[in-house]
Amino acid sequence: MTDFKLSRRAALSSVAGAAVAAPFVLKGATPAKAEAPLLGVAQPRFRRIKLGAFEVTTMLDAERGVDGPHPIFGQDQSAEAVAELAKENYLPTDKMVIGFAPVLVNAGSQLVLFDTGLGGDAGTLPQQIEAAGYSTDQIDIVVITHMHPDHIGGLMTNGSPTFANARYVTGQAEYDFWSADERLSGGTEGVAKLVRSNVVPLAERMTFLGEEGEVVSGIHGIDTSGHTPGHMSFHIESEGQRLLIWGDVANHFVASIQRPDWHVRFDMDKEKAAATRKRVFDMAAAERLAITGYHMPFPAIGYISTNGGGYRWVPASYQFSV
Repeated sequence: MTDFKLSRRAALSSVAGAAVAAPFVLKGATPAKAEAPLLGVAQPRFRRIKLGAFEVTTMLDAERGVDGPHPIFGQDQSAEAVAELAKENYLPTDKMVIGFAPVLVNAGSQLVLFDTGLGGDAGTLPQQIEAAGYSTDQIDIVVITHMHPDHIGGLMTNGSPTFANARYVTGQAEYDFWSADERLSGGTEGVAKLVRSNVVPLAERMTFLGEEGEVVSGIHGIDTSGHTPGHMSFHIESEGQRLLIWGDVANHFVASIQRPDWHVRFDMDKEKAAATRKRVFDMAAAERLAITGYHMPFPAIGYISTNGGGYRWVPASYQFSV
């Protein structure tokens, strides 16, 4: 057997290495356990960005898990085709989550809210407005993109206006359609009744826009009908920076954007809605417009890309932080 002698330097190195490797335990200390209670899924409920001299805050009123995407999206397609598209985009093929994201724009002299969430026990918009640093009484203008329940549900609280000091803006065509007496029966009955209770009482404080029109300086409407007869989107510009609030032009960040021709259950005029999607997508891509979409994945801010053909949703990252 070879005689092995350890040098003093090697011995000291071995001792030092062992000291580093060995756990350091205080006398009388209790070893830590990697245990903590599960807290449940969570995410931020508001996101604020700077747009020129304006501040834009998106707020998550609620989320709902439902079956889908088919047949809500791709109503005219096979379930297999829709499932394949979901799978290609790393999404579940039989479940989806729909978010509801109103937008608050601080335009300096005016605080402008776009859409009001679900309302009642289902919505949380007043709490999200407060969490974002405002109060419902501070809202100067409430803009309604269209009158589906998830956009007008929060207008009233216990029969009184939720935004006590606000005036209101919406499209003339949208209001005329839903407030007409003939809507109070048939397939439009439910929405028309909600319009009667939540929107009509506010009509005296309401400004009605045509196919376009200004809300305040820097914010004007655009006709994006199809989803509903008078659906409007809103273009915002401040100091050369631009943002499109498109409401429900697209309701799913994959199915509605990558397949704009596919029918959507909630679109009242399905062919016109598809044509509107493509028109808006082409404009947004060509002009590199930032977008906030009511049902896009929260914080619901992004862009439309046409790289490689077709359309894709590109979530915003740090574009508004530099």
